[in-house]
Amino acid sequence: MLLELEAIRDLTPETIDWLGDSAARALRSQMLSLPSNAPIPQQFAMRQQLANLELRLGNEGRAIELLQECQEVLDTRRMAIPPQVLSSIEVGLHFQRAVAYMRLGETQNCCQRNNADSCIVPIRGAAIHDHQQGSREALRSLAFVLENGPKNSEVWYRAIWLYNIAKMTVGEFPDGVPEHWRLPEETFQTTESFAEFSNVALDRGIATFSLAGGAIADDLDGDGWLDLMVSTMDTAGQTELYLGGGDGSFRRCTSEAKLVGLFGGLNLLHVDYDNDGFNDVLILRGGWFQGGGRHPNSLLHNNGDGTFTDVTFDAGLATRAPTQTAAWADCDNDGDLDLYIGNETTPQVAMASQLFRNEGDGTFTDVAESAGVLNDRFAKSVVWGDFNHDRWPDLFVSNLGQNNRLYQNGADGTFVDVASELNVNNPQRSFPAWFWDVNNDGHLDIFVSSYADDVAWLAAEHLGVLHDAERPKLYLGTGRDGFVEASERYGLSSPIAPMGCNFGDVDNDGYLDCYLGTGEPEYHNLMPNIMYHNQGGERFVDVTVPSRLGHLQKGHAVAFADFDQDGDLDIFEQLGGAFPGDRFYDALFDNPGFGNNWLKVRVVGTRTNRSGIGVRLHLVLETETGTRSIYRHVNSGGSFGANPFCQTIGIGSAKSVKEMAVYWPATDETQFIRDIPVNQQLDIVEN
Repeated sequence: MLLELEAIRDLTPETIDWLGDSAARALRSQMLSLPSNAPIPQQFAMRQQLANLELRLGNEGRAIELLQECQEVLDTRRMAIPPQVLSSIEVGLHFQRAVAYMRLGETQNCCQRNNADSCIVPIRGAAIHDHQQGSREALRSLAFVLENGPKNSEVWYRAIWLYNIAKMTVGEFPDGVPEHWRLPEETFQTTESFAEFSNVALDRGIATFSLAGGAIADDLDGDGWLDLMVSTMDTAGQTELYLGGGDGSFRRCTSEAKLVGLFGGLNLLHVDYDNDGFNDVLILRGGWFQGGGRHPNSLLHNNGDGTFTDVTFDAGLATRAPTQTAAWADCDNDGDLDLYIGNETTPQVAMASQLFRNEGDGTFTDVAESAGVLNDRFAKSVVWGDFNHDRWPDLFVSNLGQNNRLYQNGADGTFVDVASELNVNNPQRSFPAWFWDVNNDGHLDIFVSSYADDVAWLAAEHLGVLHDAERPKLYLGTGRDGFVEASERYGLSSPIAPMGCNFGDVDNDGYLDCYLGTGEPEYHNLMPNIMYHNQGGERFVDVTVPSRLGHLQKGHAVAFADFDQDGDLDIFEQLGGAFPGDRFYDALFDNPGFGNNWLKVRVVGTRTNRSGIGVRLHLVLETETGTRSIYRHVNSGGSFGANPFCQTIGIGSAKSVKEMAVYWPATDETQFIRDIPVNQQLDIVEN
């Protein structure tokens, strides 16, 4: 495996447009051989195109030089160009210049002088830029776009958004923004109250500087403390392991764990696939790279001694297909975990998704065709959940640009797609998804987000302008009958562009909240990541601003975990974009606490899979207002980022748990534990 990953790394400059520099090298060569009397439009176009490529590679200075040359070339022909055409060209050029200068400002300040407040909106204090040339020059060009560009156009809305952000970086928002360009106050202010989280990643030594990638938060060395593994889509980027000390501290143990040379991986999952008591790891590779993404995934067996061994080839999982999504479940209820991998089918790469049946001997067999779950579409998220309470896990597949799937498990090794029948096949521009119970009614709900991937939509939304961005969907489960769409009723109907995201109860009130890592590869799409607070299972409220969780950098894998063992969930976020010049530091947001009680529950299967995936928990509480139920379904959370399997369950002000029912799906049996004291961890072994 290591030799193949080295070869992929070495071929990347030529084979992967996202990461490689072959296009830039070719264009540089063409420009050197361009005669001085070449047509002016050709001179302009080549410089403008190369400026974009140089910026993607992180060469901001060279990109800015090329854009200045474009302006000089344009000036030589100014009188010969029709005014309307000239205006359109200059507006586009100034917007490109603004983006280049804003990226320069990010590099000089947020990257080279990174601190805990960097890039968190509203930008304030230590996050205000010391080196302001980038923002000042960007503001100059953005003003040109706003003054000369067509009002209410896509580029105009982009410029409005970036102008307000740039003013924030120099400490001049909101008063320094002309009223007719100023976004409404509520864009970056709120009347909602919420505790402030603080980014402690630098202090804890886990602020890995990389491109987009995955993250796992769980015990990976068997000492009982939560560890952290992170990956990156960079084919030269090392997968890293940080072992936790139980007090919020970490130490890097990549080499000791024998992970050196395991490059690349946009997403990570963990599970105990062989039921030996240790969490194994799956690295997913090739996502978004299309034909250049025929990379093998890696199944890392946990040896139980602090080291891992890549067993991908021996396990039969070495298919080379572009993917970033997979999920584990015991789909045949035989006591071991099976694996579904959602591959990305495009006109260039026809690669159906795969269902690998666990044979119980360390090997897997692809049974997707006979099971009826090939899904030859562009899969971006796959998640398991028993939506109809028949104890057989069903499969939801989010497909970008096509109908989503809900494969109902037939309990006989086959599945039927009931997405259209149950009206859960939207949104069409679909990305992350998960099963959860948002209202504690005992039925699994589905959240599946649209990918409204442009700040133009964000600006239009805040300005109250109608637009056609697709909205996310929240499908409330009704049990055996299906689902009811409730995104607008629950306050989840804003245009958002999440990639990595996850859920957990951050305030320990018993209701699941969610954090969305947003963004899109292009540099102009600087949008804050979003925190939604679940208010009593009836609606979600955006608490991004008061929580200080609105990081502007591209958000990828998210994990909710109590790293410092104080009873509340902290949030780890893997940050960084897709272009070589868009690396960033990961964030760890420390939860300040909300004063509520909690219970941690770790289930250990003996006949059910040892990880407990698919186990259902029903807690009954006695409160001052009467009896209350809380439901949890054991998994690692959302589709991009992995939470611990040990469930941290908030119980509000309750002083004890009257009863907890633990349902084991493989045996169809329920185990009861009664009169449980709060604020402790409970390990429950299957009878």
